[in-house]
Amino acid sequence: MAFDWTTFILEIINFLALVWILKRFLYQPVLATLAERRAGIERTLNEAKDKETHAETLKTQYESRLSEWEQEKSVARAHFTAELTEERQRQMEALAKEIALERERNQAQDIHRQEILKRELITQCNTQARLFANKLLSKLASPELESRLVALFIEEIDALPDERISAIQLGLEGNTTGCVTSAFPLSEAQQQMVIKAIDDHFEIHSQLEFLQDKALLAGLKISLGAWQLELSFAGELNVYAEASGFGQ
Repeated sequence: MAFDWTTFILEIINFLALVWILKRFLYQPVLATLAERRAGIERTLNEAKDKETHAETLKTQYESRLSEWEQEKSVARAHFTAELTEERQRQMEALAKEIALERERNQAQDIHRQEILKRELITQCNTQARLFANKLLSKLASPELESRLVALFIEEIDALPDERISAIQLGLEGNTTGCVTSAFPLSEAQQQMVIKAIDDHFEIHSQLEFLQDKALLAGLKISLGAWQLELSFAGELNVYAEASGFGQ
């Protein structure tokens, strides 16, 4: 077959036309698409980097805030612990004071109760002693014993000092009436002995009434004006009761 230059040139022209068409309508759009896709990928990567940077910033801020919060929490816990310790100490001191006051009140109440009990016991003892003494003296009381007490009574009048006699005379103010009370009836002789003792020592002429009171047990009591003198078992018991501070 003979080589045809015309056909060869036409084939070359067709090939060049095909290349131009491909370049014009296929290769350029593909390159544009690829460039646009690359730009999109780069934009996405940039956005991802921005988000990563923002996330790192947020993380740093969060860690910083978390650290500050931990410090604030530690300070608050220390402050609360200090306040709690102070309050506990204050409460313990208040409780200790209250316990001490309560202990003092209890001690005072115990002492008061013991004192009352002691006084009650002493009162009971004195009452029992007085009842016993009263019963014993009642059995011992007799006219003979009273005679002895009358004699002793006259001896006491004889033994009065001058100052005492002067004071009694001044207290009588001219009153010479009175009464003599005895547990047993006094004989005429005993009455005269009493009258004589009074008249001699006080330099008066007394007018005495003689009475009987068994409550005296034994002995006698003289009332002359404002002056009184007693020597009896009952009187001695009363003196004992008053001296003990628990008289009935």
